[in-house]
Amino acid sequence: MNTAVHNRLISFIWSIADDCLRDVYVRGKYRDVILPMVVLRRLDALLEPSKEAVLEEVAFQKNDLGVVEGDWDDKGMEEASGYVFYNTSDWTLQRLHDTATNSQQILQANFEEYLNGYSANVKEIIDKFKLKSQIRHMASKDVLLDVLEKFTSPYINLTPFDKEDPEGRKLPPLSNLGMGYVFEELIRKFNEENNEEAGEHFTPREVIDLMTHIVFKPIKQQLPPVMTIYDPACGSGGMLTEAQNFIKDEEGVIRAMGDVYLYGKEINDETYAICKSDMMIKGNNPENIRVGSTLSTDEFAGTQFDFMLSNPPYGKSWATEQKYIKDGKEVIDPRFTVLLNDYWGKEEEVDAIPRSSDGQLLFLMEMVSKMKANDGRSNGSRIASVHNGSSLFTGDAGGGESNIRRYIIENDLLDCIIQLPNNLFYNTGITTYIWLLSNNKPEHRQGKAILIDASMRFAKLRKNLGAKNCELTPVHIKEIQDAYIDFKTIAREGEEGLAAKVFDNADFGYYKVSIERPKRLKAQFTHERIADLRFDKTLKEPMQWAFATYGDKVYTELSTLEKEILDWCEKNDLDLNAKKRKALVSAKTWEKQKEILDTATHLLNTIGTDEYSNFNTFQSKVEAELLALSKGEGKVQKSKLSASDKNQIYAAVSWYDETADKVIKKVQKLKEDKLEALLAHLDCTEEQLPHYGYYTSGKANEFIIYETESDLRDSENIPLKDNIYGYFLLEVLPHVPEAWIDMDKTKIGYEISFNKYFYQHKPLRDITEVSREIIDLENENEGLIRNILNLG
Repeated sequence: MNTAVHNRLISFIWSIADDCLRDVYVRGKYRDVILPMVVLRRLDALLEPSKEAVLEEVAFQKNDLGVVEGDWDDKGMEEASGYVFYNTSDWTLQRLHDTATNSQQILQANFEEYLNGYSANVKEIIDKFKLKSQIRHMASKDVLLDVLEKFTSPYINLTPFDKEDPEGRKLPPLSNLGMGYVFEELIRKFNEENNEEAGEHFTPREVIDLMTHIVFKPIKQQLPPVMTIYDPACGSGGMLTEAQNFIKDEEGVIRAMGDVYLYGKEINDETYAICKSDMMIKGNNPENIRVGSTLSTDEFAGTQFDFMLSNPPYGKSWATEQKYIKDGKEVIDPRFTVLLNDYWGKEEEVDAIPRSSDGQLLFLMEMVSKMKANDGRSNGSRIASVHNGSSLFTGDAGGGESNIRRYIIENDLLDCIIQLPNNLFYNTGITTYIWLLSNNKPEHRQGKAILIDASMRFAKLRKNLGAKNCELTPVHIKEIQDAYIDFKTIAREGEEGLAAKVFDNADFGYYKVSIERPKRLKAQFTHERIADLRFDKTLKEPMQWAFATYGDKVYTELSTLEKEILDWCEKNDLDLNAKKRKALVSAKTWEKQKEILDTATHLLNTIGTDEYSNFNTFQSKVEAELLALSKGEGKVQKSKLSASDKNQIYAAVSWYDETADKVIKKVQKLKEDKLEALLAHLDCTEEQLPHYGYYTSGKANEFIIYETESDLRDSENIPLKDNIYGYFLLEVLPHVPEAWIDMDKTKIGYEISFNKYFYQHKPLRDITEVSREIIDLENENEGLIRNILNLG
């Protein structure tokens, strides 16, 4: 946007605030007046020249055709106005101002009559802005005429066309992008407490320029005769209209002759209204712009688009939309599930949803779901989308974010990612990236992607705009575009140069491999070890207090103690849900735990307090005693514990010790066919089986499988191009000789690390230079440093 135009707009906004709104609205509410009035004036000014023609059409439809007021034939009205909207009242904003008296009530009534005269599509915009209530409020505060005077001033041009002021000076037009600047300025300056909101709506002009260049210019000879462009988070529509301008610019590099159709969806009512009004002004179909949440509703289901450009909100929760996407743990929206092969090559449907705190990748999947098939009937689709760094690497292998990256890369959709300079956007200084996706890559780009680090290519602004302190110049944009088109590695020249690297798709992938180690347990019954079995481990604190306070009454008079126990929990800030509160004061809970304790006490008395280094031997003795208890043998009371109850006892009396024997899970006999199937499954020899958790017992085809120690479990991220077993032998086994690979837990993940790929090592400074600086500092600090360093 031209600096002079921008400054004129800002001055215009200040004048409205200073002269009209300061005592009527709080700062955060200025936008409630300025935005709708700017939009209204843009529409109004366009209709002024055809006002008489529209009124003649009104008379014709009313008198000759008998049309009832309000049921106008839209086609006739639109032909008369020259636009896809019209106003059938006698009023214009200029006439409202020129004929106004001191009566705010009359002005308000005339203004509302003027608003009611608009066509339905403009009335929707008026409703989204809640403009009528603002008109009433300004009238009641006696500032409506003052505001009207500002917006009808001949010294400000709010139309998208050139205009002259009364002195003959040229007034540049206000484009849709200019509207974005107006919105940004209101958010940034007048409503700073909501500063984060700005980034959800507005993308700097030079970033849009870069996106349009890399999306359209490389295929300018293959553009379809009819083009559709979609933005699922279209904000005020700047990205859509700038893309259309770039394609249709008669002096530009494209100069496409075909039709361009714009589509978008926006959740914010204000920016939706701005976008829709601009679509009407530019002659685009405003019905293609929808309001609402893109994630909640698949507005354009079944529709595919040639091009998609977007700057979706990042770092923003989508928790309120989850109910439309997931039913419990099941994803119910097909846009957010994908088919991927597991490690063994079996195709499965997996989730393609990120964590609920950041939904930006959902917008990317929305666009992916609307790509045209590259099947000969179309040229496929191209996508450019702005993201922060989390889209590159958050999420573990098998998680939603990684699945999204994996689906995009394995289907060869990723063409390029460009790292932009920091502080390029108005409300954030974080690093941002442009993702470019295509399903019609030229042969030499297939199976590959280029990463471009343009983080150091920028020009400083003379004056910061919010967090924005730099910009991309046309030179930078061309440099980045050339790097993308050339598709070659570029070594960085100096600290401020651009760098690029071409990668195979597989370079971004890795196997997440589980490395297991055997459980080694010692065990011993003591009164101290089993004492806490009296209490459920999830309710240990309140149960301990209750037993210490009331003793055996918790078994005989629990119902009388219920209120006191729950009151104690509340006073001590124990956050117990209803289920836990019920369990705490349930006799069944106390009786079950006492039975477990009594059983453990019996085991202590019969097995003794010897310490065992072989848990399997210890377990055999315990199981024999428990079997006897279950039958009520001897003089003991019959008792039968569940598996989880027994595990409570084992957990209480055993502990990991690296000097103990390995705990055997099972000894497995494998017949020849099963052994061959296992070897084929693991792709290994029989001698290599111990590295996969199968240890020979010394008998033919018999193997020992050990229990795994979960606290010692580790995982290794092994590049897809590496051999898992070779990596294990080289990187794991020398350090952990008793480790093995659990291949059945292997997952495939994808991440993209710009820091790793473009890391610049800076050598340590010379010690002589550092010493010289220290001495200089010493001279400034009267000998303090010299004494500390013992330099005499």
